[in-house]
Amino acid sequence: MKLRIPDADVLWESLPDTRRHERFLTVGPEDLDDLNHVNNTVYLTWCETVARDHASRLGMGTQALTELGAVPVARQHVIEYHRPARLGDRVRVRTALTLHAGVRSVRAYALDRLNPGDPPEGVRLAECQTEWVWVDPHSGRPKRAPGVVGQTFGFEPPAPRPPA
Repeated sequence: MKLRIPDADVLWESLPDTRRHERFLTVGPEDLDDLNHVNNTVYLTWCETVARDHASRLGMGTQALTELGAVPVARQHVIEYHRPARLGDRVRVRTALTLHAGVRSVRAYALDRLNPGDPPEGVRLAECQTEWVWVDPHSGRPKRAPGVVGQTFGFEPPAPRPPA
């Protein structure tokens, strides 16, 4: 069975800034495998890094989430590889939070090469989707993310303030 990865490109423009993040990097020698292209595990590392950068940018890094009493842990990754990345390639890694409900959150990722001569939108290297499950950081048991998490990432409106 082939799992469908949401099209991060379609989602990208329609999502608020709080639901999306991107980072640019250059492929280094440490990213390569014996075939002289980026190792498949490196793509996953890049996806996790852009997700962490996104959370940190919004003040929702691991420490803040631990203090709030719920942290995300990966339940499932689905990656579809399209083309290899090679030494010196400039890569854009985008993530878009596509779902946040109950104890689950889902992120879509798009990894594109942006070398001179490539089309302006880049050349698609890979797409990924990760399902995250929120858990209590002490017990490891599933737990709903606090409302402030959904609010911070743009899924829920802020709670109304009581009248003064």
